[in-house]
Amino acid sequence: MNPALETLKERGFFQQCTDVEGLSRTMDEGPITFYVGCDPTGSSLHIGHMVPFFAFRHLRQAGHRGIALIGGGTARIGDPSGKTEMRKMLSYEQLDANAESIRAQLDRFIGFDGKTALTDNNKNWLADLNYIDFLRDIGRHFSVNRMLSFEAYRLRMETGLSFIEFNYQLLQSYDFLELYRRHGCRLQIGGDDQWGNIVAGIELIRRVEGAECYGLTFPLVTTSDGKKMGKTEKGAIFLDPAMTSPYEFFQYWRNIQDADLRRFLLMFTFLPTAEIDALCAPGKNPNEGKERLAYEVTALIHGPEEAEKALAGARAAFGGGGDKSAMPSVELPRSRFEQGYNVVDLFCDAGLVPTKSEGRRLVQQGGAFVTRVGGPFQELETIGDVTALIGSDRITEEGELLLRAGKKRYCRVVVKG
Repeated sequence: MNPALETLKERGFFQQCTDVEGLSRTMDEGPITFYVGCDPTGSSLHIGHMVPFFAFRHLRQAGHRGIALIGGGTARIGDPSGKTEMRKMLSYEQLDANAESIRAQLDRFIGFDGKTALTDNNKNWLADLNYIDFLRDIGRHFSVNRMLSFEAYRLRMETGLSFIEFNYQLLQSYDFLELYRRHGCRLQIGGDDQWGNIVAGIELIRRVEGAECYGLTFPLVTTSDGKKMGKTEKGAIFLDPAMTSPYEFFQYWRNIQDADLRRFLLMFTFLPTAEIDALCAPGKNPNEGKERLAYEVTALIHGPEEAEKALAGARAAFGGGGDKSAMPSVELPRSRFEQGYNVVDLFCDAGLVPTKSEGRRLVQQGGAFVTRVGGPFQELETIGDVTALIGSDRITEEGELLLRAGKKRYCRVVVKG
């Protein structure tokens, strides 16, 4: 097998391939142009979207040429793959703004140079398509029976598949054809939920151009307890720091299950496998590996400076030194503590719970922790009474106290006045 494919397989980026021997031979003959697409249905990617782009960097590092295709055209109708209901329609202006935001995020991660890594937008060839010509030239190559055999459509038939979504596979296949014509692209990579769309594109190119192209999909990543990777109680882990702070981003990785450590180090970092094996060796403290994972991924997405700050904040929260100012913080008036700050109100005002009802539930379930009376900053005690008042006797000499919700979410309260 071609060395680049071996690397992808070793690091977990290998689920299905349309012709692994043919693809391997083609890659042995010289650099291949490949693409991965993403639709700008939101203003930010989340970490689950990034799996194919980590593979993108491995392929590029091996000397191949990558295209990040922004789906400014396909997003106008929405991909039914993996969805139980139709996507919400966004305005064209919003989609254009989202596309630019996502392109900038990918540029920071990939570094588009226009030669070994470039970006394109399928709006450039889809927005002004003549529908009659498209059906005549492209639609005639598709079998409805064949399309309905793919899982993405078959599952949606149970809940309802709109005609507009039914066109999605034709449009994505046409993307592959256009990229083949414009850039000589011969490989599409993506999550395994894209298998049907990728296969359809390969068949279209074969019928229209008589050329052999390839598809490679990756497993849809879940955590060891079966949850969708990149999801938390508060929602998705976004790349936009305004939506998920670098500290929260860091903490997501720092708090993964032990069973996920090696797999995530292989997929979401570029550390050598020998170093990963050492971090995951029997008897090794997994927290060391988790901290390294969190640092590496945060540095890749937000830069080394933000990763250092998040690391310092995490160490401060867990009592291992570090810079407390890097922790999530909130300023609250001293007068509230002097009067007695209701614990539910305090956790709401600190942003650790979104509503008072959730705050009461947190307290009643034993998940609310506050700096102990007269204790050091990191020494916490459980508050189990929803009527409890948090007084100024918990404020340290530095004018602060620490809150913790559950096992992992911290907030540093800076007392003013």
